[in-house]
Amino acid sequence: MSLKFPLAPEPEFEASEKGRLLFAGPVEFLKGVVAMSGMPPADRIEVCFAGRSNVGKSSLINALTGRKTLARASNTPGRTQEINFFTLGEERYLVDLPGYGYAEAPVAIVAKWQALLKQYLSGRATLRRAFVLIDTRHGVKAVDEEIMKLLNRSAVTFQVVMTKSDKVNNATREANIAQVQAALAKHPAAYPEIIITSSEKGEGVETLRATIAGLV
Repeated sequence: MSLKFPLAPEPEFEASEKGRLLFAGPVEFLKGVVAMSGMPPADRIEVCFAGRSNVGKSSLINALTGRKTLARASNTPGRTQEINFFTLGEERYLVDLPGYGYAEAPVAIVAKWQALLKQYLSGRATLRRAFVLIDTRHGVKAVDEEIMKLLNRSAVTFQVVMTKSDKVNNATREANIAQVQAALAKHPAAYPEIIITSSEKGEGVETLRATIAGLV
């Protein structure tokens, strides 16, 4: 299984430079969306970030863009209640999805988020890849399996990005990478490379930038 879902290699210089230039350019918050009717025009390719509440999604988006407050980080799980669109240069959207699981919100609100998430994933033709964030400290949990199954059903290619790699020792890191690799074997929509990241240390940021820049 480890051969089927290897860790993404360091990008070649050309790919790395393409990613650096993309994220060094203009990145702006466009809008927060609470219903499909509010979606911006599907006139450019987009990538989205999905993750369990408190997985470090906002911190990773900030690290990618080099802007400390672009995505609001919060210690309160479930704080992000909208689908947030950011323009990435002239040709891409970067999309921050609501955190799923353990959200400190009323059941009806959570159900509304989940319905919007399903509509977005199944109805956005310009969506090129979903990045599913998994906490390196914990590996794949039941709520992560749910989002992966939804992506399978929606026929959206997804790639796992493991976050907070600097928060575990090597033994835990290796064990949880192996657990993620085994879990991905059950999901046909999974892209066959895992990106390991640390927002604090910068690990994997260059690789993720190059990956996004290479999508057409």
